[in-house]
Amino acid sequence: MTENSERLTPEKALKITQKAQAKKQGKLKIIIGYAPGVGKTYSMLNEGNRRLQRGENIMIGYLEDHNRIDTNSQVLQLQVIPPLIINYNNREFYEVDVEKILEIKPDTILIDELAHTNAPTSKNNKRYIDIQNILEHNINVITTLNIQHLESLNDIIKKITSIQVNETIPDKIVQNADEIIVVDITPHALQNRLKRGDIYASSKITTALDNFFKLGNLGALREIALRQTAQEVEEELIEYLDENNIKKNWHTVEKIMVCIGSAATSKTLIRRGIQLSKRFNGELYVVNIKSTHPSAPKSSEIQKKMLEENISFARNQGATIILSESNQITKEILKIAQEAHITQLIIGHTQRTFLQKLLHGNPVNQLLKLLNSIEIHIVPQELYNKKGKITIDVPPKS
Repeated sequence: MTENSERLTPEKALKITQKAQAKKQGKLKIIIGYAPGVGKTYSMLNEGNRRLQRGENIMIGYLEDHNRIDTNSQVLQLQVIPPLIINYNNREFYEVDVEKILEIKPDTILIDELAHTNAPTSKNNKRYIDIQNILEHNINVITTLNIQHLESLNDIIKKITSIQVNETIPDKIVQNADEIIVVDITPHALQNRLKRGDIYASSKITTALDNFFKLGNLGALREIALRQTAQEVEEELIEYLDENNIKKNWHTVEKIMVCIGSAATSKTLIRRGIQLSKRFNGELYVVNIKSTHPSAPKSSEIQKKMLEENISFARNQGATIILSESNQITKEILKIAQEAHITQLIIGHTQRTFLQKLLHGNPVNQLLKLLNSIEIHIVPQELYNKKGKITIDVPPKS
């Protein structure tokens, strides 16, 4: 093993540290939904009772039932730890009694509404901090969350619903969760629940249907919830592949990588990548590798400017940009493709002289030998300027 392969990147070192810390604390499970009333709390209680029947010491730390009959019916034999009552401005607020939970120390605690903001004078201002404190004492937590409370989605949610969500949580809370479950029903079914009075009191139904619970809103929120969860699952899979040194692509998500240079024709390659990423609903990576080989010619000012334009064009199309340097371009492409778990590669077939091929070999042939689990699209130079009507597709090597 070489020195470089032994050296941990900061990201991998952080993951190792986080995993070591996670072993010393409880497990966090988050039940996510795209709107109120989809059944998050119901599912949490249902799981709690199943675990209780299997002999697990599991209790309710906080329940927000909204006076829903179906929700209350799921409490059954679960023991409820009374909430902490806080008096503030002649009002009573009910919050999670963290100290009582730590005193009783059940195996698992059920706590509703992860994004809740605690009452003034509370020890912690947010419920997710309460939950973190409980996890640190080796108690498992099952909690619920609506997708609109993720901090990174705040602007998108406001644009869709015209509602500013003030209670948000950092994305890392979800990213670091041990398990995520999505509770999903169709928007039509959710509207029917609302109309029956299963979600809100009858006086609020019409207003809810005309605002947050419009079909368009619900459809968009549902897609966001499913996509967000799929992204978390993908990240877990990539982590598994890296930890187990699995280089072969499993093709669960299409990832298209385009290798570009300083030529104006590179935009054609990028456009091809955009087409493929849209077709497969995949991710697009645009890569430029600067050669550090002694014989490599220096880039002119015109070429540098053109490369900047190509990169800017790719970035504006939503591509992930990767810039690198190497004296072995083919091996660097291989390294990047493996690290990013690329499934499809787009390259241009440049015209090389006989002497260049003799000295450096044919890069296309080298890639075909090395990238035997990636689909390679080779774009001949003479087709660059034919409005993107490329393609010579080379199937994966068997």
